[in-house]
Amino acid sequence: MDQSLIVFVMVAEKQNFTRAAEVLHMTQPAVSQYIQTLERSVGTRLLERSNKYVRLTKAGEIVYHHAQEIIRLHTRMQYLVDELMHTAKGNLSIGASYTYGEYVLPHVIAQMRVRYPLIQPSITIGNTQEIEKLMIHNQLDVGIIEGEFQHDHLHIESFADDRMYIVVPQNHRLAGKSQVDVSELQEDIWILREEGSGTREAAEKMFARFQFSPSHMMNFGSTQIIKESVEAGLGISLLSQWVIQKELALGTLKVLDIRNLPVIRKFSFLTPSSTFETKASTAFLEILRSYNVKR
Repeated sequence: MDQSLIVFVMVAEKQNFTRAAEVLHMTQPAVSQYIQTLERSVGTRLLERSNKYVRLTKAGEIVYHHAQEIIRLHTRMQYLVDELMHTAKGNLSIGASYTYGEYVLPHVIAQMRVRYPLIQPSITIGNTQEIEKLMIHNQLDVGIIEGEFQHDHLHIESFADDRMYIVVPQNHRLAGKSQVDVSELQEDIWILREEGSGTREAAEKMFARFQFSPSHMMNFGSTQIIKESVEAGLGISLLSQWVIQKELALGTLKVLDIRNLPVIRKFSFLTPSSTFETKASTAFLEILRSYNVKR
C-alpha cells in the first residue's frame, strides 16, 4: 500500500500538516516529504498551502476521491485474505428498513450471535430509500429493503414475502364485518409512512390498484407510532404482518376482510456486486435466508 496516499488523505481531511502528523504518529517534515513525493508522481500540485489553511487543488480533489477508494479496497482485500484461514468474525455493518429492522432483524441477530459469537454487528435503521443510498456509497456491508431496486454495482436478492393488511382499532365500526369494500374507508384518516418508505410505496400501489383516494391522510416517520396511533383510534393504516402480530393476539388491532388483500411484497437484501464476500457476511445471509424459511 502506498503510504503517501494514506498521508495525503489525512492531510486533506485535517486541512493541516501538524494535525495530520499527530494522528499518523509522524513528524511534520516526514508528512511534507510524502506529499512532495506524491505530487512528483502525479505531476502536479495537489494542495494549496498558506499559513492559515491547506486546501485541495482541482487535481487534489480527483486524487483524494480515488485515494479513498484505493485505501478502502486495499483494506478489504487484506481483510479477505486474512479471513480465509479463520472462522467468521469481525465487524458487520447491517442496514435495514424500519419494518424488518425493528420487528424481525433483532431475532435474526440473536440467532447469529449464538452461532457466530465473534461477529460484531452494527445496525442502522432507516427507510428503504435511505438504506439504498448507504449501500450505494459503500457505508454498509448488507442492506435489507422493502420492494424492488436496481443498481449496477449492487446485488439484490429477494429472500422473504411480506403480507400487508389494512388494520383498524378494535372498536372500529367495520371491525369484524365480512367482505368490507375499500370504498367504505373513504372518510377514515389514513396514517401512512413518509415518502421514500417501502411501506408508503406499498400503500400507494394499493390505492392505485383499487382506484381509491383517501380523503384524509397523515404522515408519520415511524411504524411504531403509526401502530400506536391506530390502537388509540386516531385512524387506520396498511401494515406488515410482522408489525402487528402481538396486537392481533391481544385484540387491540383488527384486520379488515377485504377482497384482493393482503398486499404481498418482497423483502430483499443488497450486497456489493463483488465476487468476494466476507465470512461474516456469508454467515449472516445464511441465517437470514433460513430464518424466513422457518417462519
